Amino acid sequence: MNCEAHHEYLFIKYKCHEYIDISHVVFDVADSNGNFYQFKNTLSGFKKFVKLLDIDSHCVMEATGYYHSQLAYYLLESGIRVSVENPLAVKRFIQMKLSKIKTDKSDAKQICEYAKQVELKLWKGNSKHQTECLQITRLLAIYTKQSTMIKNKLHGESVLGNPSKAVVSSLKRSLKQVQKEIKCWKTNF
Repeated sequence: MNCEAHHEYLFIKYKCHEYIDISHVVFDVADSNGNFYQFKNTLSGFKKFVKLLDIDSHCVMEATGYYHSQLAYYLLESGIRVSVENPLAVKRFIQMKLSKIKTDKSDAKQICEYAKQVELKLWKGNSKHQTECLQITRLLAIYTKQSTMIKNKLHGESVLGNPSKAVVSSLKRSLKQVQKEIKCWKTNF
């Protein structure tokens, strides 16, 4: 597994279990028979992958970032059942098994066991409106944190007693811009 890339795991629950390691560029599929496939993490890759599935397929993945989202929505829109699981619950399950081997294959086996032993909730996804609201809420949270950081930095500079006028000026401009964005989003949201 590439340590620099963020990965998510997807498991298919039907006649056999399949494991998918999703990264920014590709997603790797391994089934319980030891077969491996690799698809591009694009619409064409999703289409090729769905051709391997049947109506009884049930995809189970961890909600560990952004990479799973497009595939999850594509599977859902293709009529495939999808469950998006809390990654902490999956991690705790693997830890309870006391497995010291940490490979994609061993993770796949453990998560297949997890999928067999827990009651999976079907994921329905969010509406476009819900998704947009979530994105706006997250953006406002980022802007609020930035505003607080800039205010703290301005305070820290003033405590120095002789702050750089250029630094203070730059910080004030940045703060003004961030506060303008917050006001704009709150007014229109």
